[in-house]
Amino acid sequence: MKPMKNLLLMGLLSALGAGGALAAERSHFTHFITRDGATLKDGDKVFRFAGIHAPELHRIEDDARGPCRADPRGWGQYFKWPTAQEQQNWIQAMVQTGAKAQRVYVLSVQQEFDKACGRETHILAPETADGMPRLNEKAMRVYDNMIAEADKQGLRLILPFIDHWWWWGGREQLAAFYHEKAEDFYRTDSKTFKAYLDVIRQVITRTNTVTGRAYYDEKAIMAWETGNELEDTNADFLHQTAAWIKKWAPHQLVVDGTYKKINSFALTDPNVDIVSNHYYTNADNNHPGQVTQDLRAVGGQKVYLVGEFGLLPADQLNAIMQSIVHSDVNGAQAAGGLIWGFRGHRHDGGFYWHKESTGHYSYHLPGFAKEGEANQEQAVVDLVRTAAAQMAGQQTMAPLPKPDAPLLRETTSPFAINWMGAAV
Repeated sequence: MKPMKNLLLMGLLSALGAGGALAAERSHFTHFITRDGATLKDGDKVFRFAGIHAPELHRIEDDARGPCRADPRGWGQYFKWPTAQEQQNWIQAMVQTGAKAQRVYVLSVQQEFDKACGRETHILAPETADGMPRLNEKAMRVYDNMIAEADKQGLRLILPFIDHWWWWGGREQLAAFYHEKAEDFYRTDSKTFKAYLDVIRQVITRTNTVTGRAYYDEKAIMAWETGNELEDTNADFLHQTAAWIKKWAPHQLVVDGTYKKINSFALTDPNVDIVSNHYYTNADNNHPGQVTQDLRAVGGQKVYLVGEFGLLPADQLNAIMQSIVHSDVNGAQAAGGLIWGFRGHRHDGGFYWHKESTGHYSYHLPGFAKEGEANQEQAVVDLVRTAAAQMAGQQTMAPLPKPDAPLLRETTSPFAINWMGAAV
């Protein structure tokens, strides 16, 4: 009987192991975020949010290394993947300072100078001339963890697919896989557009290696955005893209990721839930009046979101944020607004930094009055927290929690002591 008992035990353990591998974690969230006319809802509650945009939750500009000289564009940076502890720390910082939702940056696309610069990307070239792009499993496991951590801590995510620009590799680099031009990305009969749709399919149907859920079942994913600042979006491009996203992710929302304008055809597209705009001085729209102007253009037909704005003094940022909070056009208000941009703690100590061409630096949470004085950091963090409280029907945000202990890193020298700071 002993061999039989062993076989039964092994079978039971095998079944339990297989069940554990297939079983999905329980989500922190009860509901998907839904759209009710011009309003976002979490169950039966209105969902609005304010925050500091966090582009690098899933890929980091390694600022300490400077530009890669092998990249002839002159500004090509080095990049690396965040550690799980970094992702946990950054998301905790956002949630503890009042954030309910966050938009990250795009999926990066492989380009010709990446190898010389040691850069890894999310989207890899096809293996055959007419094949589809491939997802980099190493990169996507970092993406998996970002989604899992957001779910665990209660942060909703807006996830854009492809960039109009080439900073991380975008439409131009995707088109280069097929010897097409950047503008072919917007042509629905192009090989590039076909590849774009396949990237969307691959991403949405991916099974998260941390949670065990398909991406389309992740309640932390509030919305999929067609891309970042896709300013040449046309009606056919949006119609096909939005329908394709909804086919694979019927319970998640779709954002028209355009720029500088409200597309009238987006307002009548049944598969578009949210229309977005970004406010910057070079777009001549970085002012409080743009909120009302856009709300009037939307006319209550879709949810309206200010996905990015910034690179201004704190008083001007506050004027725009207060307009986002309070502007009302026939009962329709902006669902949220995100100031550009956040960088978090380094795994081995200190913060990541990013300097814009305007001279503005990235913001760090929970805000530092002295170290961030030139950047008006504390004022910016405070105005965002105030806006988040107002959107929740409160006058002020709750006090920050007592900081956790920092994480001391191993060292072999008393002159090289490093630690990762507490989230807030």
